[in-house]
Amino acid sequence: MKFVDEAVVHVRAGRGGAGCVAFLREKYRPKGGPAGGDGGHGGSVVFAADRNLTTLLDFKFQPLLFAKAGENGRGKDQHGKGGEDLRVRVPVGTLVFDDETGELIADLSHPGDETTAAQGGKGGRGNARYATSTNQAPRYAQPGLEGEERMVRLELHLLADVGLVGYPNVGKSSLISAVSAARPRVADYPFTTLVPHLGVVRVDDADFVLADIPGLIEGAHRGEGLGTRFLRHLSRTRLLIHLLDVSELSGRDALEDYDRINRELALFDPELAAKPQIVVANKIDLAEARERLTDVRERFAARGIELRAISAATREGVGDLLLHVIEQLQKLKVDLEPQPRFAFTPARNEEDADEDLDQSRDKTPHGGF
Repeated sequence: MKFVDEAVVHVRAGRGGAGCVAFLREKYRPKGGPAGGDGGHGGSVVFAADRNLTTLLDFKFQPLLFAKAGENGRGKDQHGKGGEDLRVRVPVGTLVFDDETGELIADLSHPGDETTAAQGGKGGRGNARYATSTNQAPRYAQPGLEGEERMVRLELHLLADVGLVGYPNVGKSSLISAVSAARPRVADYPFTTLVPHLGVVRVDDADFVLADIPGLIEGAHRGEGLGTRFLRHLSRTRLLIHLLDVSELSGRDALEDYDRINRELALFDPELAAKPQIVVANKIDLAEARERLTDVRERFAARGIELRAISAATREGVGDLLLHVIEQLQKLKVDLEPQPRFAFTPARNEEDADEDLDQSRDKTPHGGF
């Protein structure tokens, strides 16, 4: 299935039915009086969160969502039938915005959450409603009101407890494949992962949801590589696993990679860069990685950062890492309920991002709880 996490749709609620002007004419009631019924209310467009959906793909093929209009009133005090609401299912974690103003309409972060994106028009009153002692034969009725109409932008923010971040080809997909039933593409070239993946990780009697997003590179906030488009899916996570490649195969320095990635997170959203991180060195099954591990650990320790080491390929150290993740999630238990995110507030420029990152590092040292 193609993964789509953003869509713009045109929603239009139904028009209310018009009230009726009619008078009762029966054999034994020659002056029966006004008998025009009310028009029915128009149907509304309602978005509902469904745990069985994982993508907004359907809206790429159905961008028009129109609810039914209400029926007009009729004689003999017969009211028109109301238009049925159009109930539209969306994945849990969908944010609904007014595309023109950017205003958040709703954050559907729990199964069963609902929001009315377009309210149906009210039905008009029939002339029977206007009969009084001084106006016993009113000859007017209300027209039905138009339903609301707007362009709506849907954004999907995946619900996960833990997120994987790091450069391309550091082993994020290998790790989520090793610890869960998720099966993303794994290969020895950058940008193997093109869309986010979720996996449920079970450790003894506990479990958590792990999110793997496409790798970042320096300049991602400017659109380089795959850019930062998928970083929104980490907005609801409580904890990040920052994966690093300490082997010589990458041709990069692990500490510099760590700083670059966190800088890109700060440029995208300072709150994301401030999330607690577990820093992990991967690929220690390689001889050159083991040789460099001690030196790299000392450099991270000089900053007060604990560097853990694993091999996603051989699963060495993976069990201890998962136990540590469960332990940290339990410490963050007060924040386990998904927090609604209304809008990202990116740093104004790169200098602001550096300042935000420094402040967040002082408040919450990555790897230290």
